[in-house]
Amino acid sequence: MLLLWSVMFSFGQGDFELPGKQYDKIKFELINNLIVLPVEINGVELSFMLDTGVSKAILFNITNTDSLQMNNVETIFLRGLGVGETVKALRSKNNFLKIGNAININQEIYVVFDQEINFTPKLGIPVHGIIGYDFFKDFIVEINYKSKIIKLNRRDGYRYKSCKKCETFNLYFHNNKPYIDGEVTLGEKTLLVKLLIDTGSSDALWLFEDDEYGITAKNNNYFHDFLGRGLSGNVHGKRSKIKAFKLKSFTLNNVNTAFPDSTAIKHAKRIEDRNGSLSAEILRRFNIIFDYEKGVLTLKKNGNFKDRFHYNRSGIVLEQHGFRIVKESTNKKTFDNYGRSNDNNITISSVDTYTVGLKPAYTIMEVRPNSPAEKAGLLKGDIIVSINGKHAHELKLQEVIGYFKGNIGKMIRLKVERNKQILSLEFRLEDVFEKKELPN
Repeated sequence: MLLLWSVMFSFGQGDFELPGKQYDKIKFELINNLIVLPVEINGVELSFMLDTGVSKAILFNITNTDSLQMNNVETIFLRGLGVGETVKALRSKNNFLKIGNAININQEIYVVFDQEINFTPKLGIPVHGIIGYDFFKDFIVEINYKSKIIKLNRRDGYRYKSCKKCETFNLYFHNNKPYIDGEVTLGEKTLLVKLLIDTGSSDALWLFEDDEYGITAKNNNYFHDFLGRGLSGNVHGKRSKIKAFKLKSFTLNNVNTAFPDSTAIKHAKRIEDRNGSLSAEILRRFNIIFDYEKGVLTLKKNGNFKDRFHYNRSGIVLEQHGFRIVKESTNKKTFDNYGRSNDNNITISSVDTYTVGLKPAYTIMEVRPNSPAEKAGLLKGDIIVSINGKHAHELKLQEVIGYFKGNIGKMIRLKVERNKQILSLEFRLEDVFEKKELPN
């Protein structure tokens, strides 16, 4: 969740064009609810996350992109979510940027060198930056989370289709970021809320605690957790569930909700009447049409709408950090002097051979206090070798994390590497919430 708050933009900015085409379709990867797109900058192919919560394109993972040349640079400072200070960055103008067939010959990009700001370890695939407003402002953008396709439509000639099952909402903008009105039910209270639309957050809903208005986690079950990292540092807070969240006729029940600590969001709360963020775990349940020029958002339920909301019950924050050497055996076929293999019921000796390669290292970055993982003896820095009998390197990062979102009571058996030794540890997934009665 990266937000630019303190930078004012007064200079010109190039526009995206679709030369000779009325629309373009772009295939994306959906990793942990986040949209990752192929992007070309100054002739170099990269991957960017699509984040409506940022007003400018930010490049931050450039350690393996030595061939990338940035134009017309100057030093600035950025501020976002988190408890730290501003972040030093370079502002670069007049860059060539291409997404699908859409091109911008005068793209402005902010380059951040802080190595802590990097989505690659969290998602398990290379991500070099984020883009938001610049991508949405020049097109009518359709996002289909089920088919994993974004459709860019030129404004001239675009016609909205009749849709009885759709709902249309007004968008409000502050610093080029979109906001929407919704309703939350906490206990017996139903409150109107103004929310930032944040495709760059994998959570469902963030609410800023406001005792006077009635937004609080105090009366609900909750647990304290690491929520993520913003431009200005780590964000911690409470995780809970609220009774319901409504967008006109669309109602979602028992919605995962985070209540970030006030110190991490003090700059975000300066936005008049903002109550939180509407994030990708909810957004992925809809087909969406963004029309920034008209200030309109259109939603239609998709096949994800009735999915349950799950929490990581293990207490493990897992990331991919570097690689580990893995030795794998293969059974090599042997032949007799006549060239016959042992596939023909001929008794011929076989030889076990081994291949050695570098595989992703899934490293525990944090263990929540009093969690099942902590009770089992897992430590920060442990590398997961296997989970429930499956080699971790044969799974994607998000598949490993998926084991931790299982039902209460599910047994998790891990082999971990610690100080070059292999340890076997196990625990059962538990209810993550403190034992309180949720309001009816």
